[in-house]
Formats: sequence, C-alpha cells, structure tokens
Amino acid sequence: MKRVIAIANQKGGVGKTTTAVNLAASLAATRRRVLLIDLDPQGNATMGSGVDKSQVEKSSCEVLLGESDLASALVTVPDGGFMLLPANQDLTAAEVRLLTLPIGRETKLRLALAPQRAAFDIILIDCPPALNMLTVNALVAADSVLIPMQCEYYALEGLTALLATVEQIRAAVNPGIAIEGVLRTMFDPRNNLANEVSSQLISHFGEKVFRTVIPRNIRLAEAPSFGKPALFHDKESRGALAYLALAGEMIRREEEAKSEGRSGPRPSPGTNGNGHGASDATPEGAAPESGPASADPDTEPDSEPDAATSGESKGA
Repeated sequence: MKRVIAIANQKGGVGKTTTAVNLAASLAATRRRVLLIDLDPQGNATMGSGVDKSQVEKSSCEVLLGESDLASALVTVPDGGFMLLPANQDLTAAEVRLLTLPIGRETKLRLALAPQRAAFDIILIDCPPALNMLTVNALVAADSVLIPMQCEYYALEGLTALLATVEQIRAAVNPGIAIEGVLRTMFDPRNNLANEVSSQLISHFGEKVFRTVIPRNIRLAEAPSFGKPALFHDKESRGALAYLALAGEMIRREEEAKSEGRSGPRPSPGTNGNGHGASDATPEGAAPESGPASADPDTEPDSEPDAATSGESKGA
C-alpha cells in the first residue's frame, strides 16, 4: 500500500486509539509491514500495544525534535506483528519546543519519516484529540486522513472543523492529502439518534463513509488493559472481526484504485464491509458484515446492553 494514514479527530473518546491499534494489528495479519506512530502525549496507543510508556528510552518526542532517528526509536509490539514508535508525556514538552521554532515546525514528522517510508507498506499515525501542532505534523506527513467518529450531533460539528483544517493543510503545505474515509465507531443500531446521524453522514459524504461499522463491544473496551489488540485478546469477538473487515475494505479500495490506474484512496461502491475481494485480507476467515443490521442484542453476548448511555471504550 505504501501510504501514511493519519487517524484524527479533535473530539476525544471517539475511538482513535482503539482504531489505530486494532487496524495496525489487522493489517499486519494480512502480511503487510505496518508501523504505528503514537503522537498522543497520553501514550494510550503505546500502552494498548503492550509497551510500558514509562520505560521507553526513545519516543516520538526525540524523533520530532531531531534528537533521534526514527529507526532507533522503533520497538516491536509483542502481540500484534507491527512496529511502534512509542509516546509518553514528554511529547507535551516537544510540542512546546516546536512552537518556538521560526520555520519548519510543521514538517518535522514528514522529514523524520522520509528515510523509513519504503520499509513499511502502511504507516498509521494516532493523533491527539486536538488540532494542535502534533496533529498538524501528522496531517503534513500523511497521504490521507481516516476519521473515526461516533454518530452524535456534537461529532458532526467536530468533523466540520477537522475537514476545514485538512483543506488548509492541503492548500498550504500538503496538496496530496486526501480523506481516507469516515469510520463509524461504537455504533449501536438500537439507538435511533445513531441511525439518523449515520444516514446524514452517508448522505453528505457518500462512499467516503466506510461500509464497515465498528460496534460497541466489550472486548474492544477491555483489550487495552491486557496490552493487546482485540485480535489477540479475543479474535472471535465482534470488535476484532470488525477491524479485520475494515482492513479488508481498505485493501480492496487500494486494489481497485490500482486496477483503474489511479493513485490514492478511492471508495468502492461494491465493498461489502467484510473484505471479500481483497486478496489475503482476512487470514482468520472472512469476517462477517459489520454494518448496523448485523448487531442483534439478543444474540451478541459481548455487546453492551445499553449503548445509548454507557461510557466510551477504554483506549479511545
């Protein structure tokens, strides 16, 4: 795939980190070389990947400040099959120092990634829940932006602000950046509001909205406490299967774009949300359709019973 994808949304608790960790594991399971960059000072993607953020010797802080090259700071994720650039609270100090630079502060990550881009098939960047200098660095370095969001009205407002920022980045410094897609997360089809907002998203963004829907799922919520992606915590859970389906859908989009002689991400009208048609996209078997209609509260014991009022997933 050879692309850099920023996973961004300035609203917190929408599933950015959950998506980053589980999508990285799912893409790695398709025998692709994956790098996950934790660019959030909270270090949740680092902890959720099974790496102790307090023990890392080099992190994204040193890489951004030019105190370490990227290759020296990478660690192998014990359970996941991908590489990780960890982060911790030192990244907050790095952002402050970046703001004092007179020029080039928004291109630090892109320059750091350049020597290693060819070593990976796909690079995912977990952005902080804010449109700050760290997020700007991610957007400048990225080929596309994947936007996780809950189907709530407040989330729609945040989406508008993020899209405006992407347009500014495109006009100023990264003309090639595109929208990878909008991913509906923590979705409960029993919630009428969620269904209504989902319909509005599809009406406005069309096929930019991923067919795959990530359900509200207890296995996804508890996996970070074990330091594992859901695929290695409970590979049969609906959350793990949904992220396998998302990986398959992304691969299929890429293959169809190549077959038509186009570059960059392109939505596929025929994608069914389970990766069918994407070569070696689901090594554990075809993941079931993870759209809203597949959720049945009477037959899914790992679904939370009251998604409309329950808290957001841990690690999001």
